[in-house]
Amino acid sequence: MNRRKFIKQGGAASALILTGTSALADMALRKDKKDIHIGIIGTGQRGTGLIPFINSIENLKVYACCDTIPFRLQEGLKRTNGKAKGYANYKDLLANRSIDAVLIATPFSMHAQIALDAIDAGKHVYCEKTLAKGYQDIHHLIAKVKNANIIFQTGHQYHSSRLYQHVVNLIEGGKVGQITAFECQWNRHGDWRRPVPDPSLERAINWRMYREYSGGLLAELCSHQIDFVNTILKANPIQVMGTGGVDYWKDGRETYDNIHVLYSYPNGVTAKFTCLTNNKKDGYQIKVIGDKGTLIITTDSATFYSEEKKETKQPLYGDVDGVSGATAPGRSWDYGEPIEITHEDPSKQALMDFRDSIVYGREPISNVVTGAKAAICVQMGLDAMYNNEIVPWNPEHSF
Repeated sequence: MNRRKFIKQGGAASALILTGTSALADMALRKDKKDIHIGIIGTGQRGTGLIPFINSIENLKVYACCDTIPFRLQEGLKRTNGKAKGYANYKDLLANRSIDAVLIATPFSMHAQIALDAIDAGKHVYCEKTLAKGYQDIHHLIAKVKNANIIFQTGHQYHSSRLYQHVVNLIEGGKVGQITAFECQWNRHGDWRRPVPDPSLERAINWRMYREYSGGLLAELCSHQIDFVNTILKANPIQVMGTGGVDYWKDGRETYDNIHVLYSYPNGVTAKFTCLTNNKKDGYQIKVIGDKGTLIITTDSATFYSEEKKETKQPLYGDVDGVSGATAPGRSWDYGEPIEITHEDPSKQALMDFRDSIVYGREPISNVVTGAKAAICVQMGLDAMYNNEIVPWNPEHSF
């Protein structure tokens, strides 16, 4: 029996044994399994940054790294403490039968082809967000995974966050009441560029600046929050509109340095997504607005503000000019109810979930379908901004 069949069949047997057992017993059984050998394809900032997490997770092992840029490949190999093989061509990595799974952290435009080739090679796939660039590649991946006997996870790590899962449960339980809107932002202050040791490497290193390779801020940042909204509403957007531009960092980039995109969902729910690169106030934030209250979620915390609780300071309106609010004092937001829950770093948790899906033959929470839905939404937003049009949902994208 080869190692991949051992892992899969052993995991399936354990899944049967583990019904009704504790997490401690679960971990004890997992220690009997062989390591899952992972190949990292793309050792830029994200791919290299995930290696320490993999090193710390039981039964995961970085077996190989691949990158077309030599110094990037060396950075990735260094993180493995010399325990991984290096490849310049990802197809050579895929040909290695000792590798069970791959983590794809390449430029956005390369995701689909590498993932398709990895599936053909019989590898489990963890594909970083956003899943794929363009409608055609998204559909190709959906069809390929449907007919493949592998685990496929999309790298929307907040989908795996135990904090976010708890928040989803609270919302589904009626915590905020009837949802009216989502207001999401991911603001930064910086040009988003990486240092380039040689001008010939500009587009390879700063691929996020060029439309040929990148979906810009919407694909690289907002897609996480789009995935969250889709999860909560369990619906596809009716239409998308948006705007943006290269208005601050006028350095030759093609993707926008600020975006403002509005998605309309069924039942009158709207979801607004904003990304700035010249102001970082409040950074990352998701605001879920309902008739019973508001949940404000960051990367590692959540706070609930009830509509039923009184303001702790002055009333909202004074005695004069109460309709227009010209004399009204501002609201006080110091009455929030913190949502307390212990949780791992979302990226580490996502990798742990990937391992468990492989070992126990389970469908990942963040799978090819959830990833595809977010990718479709991203492409709709890009079309809306670049073509200055309102983009309706196409029923052909209903997977």
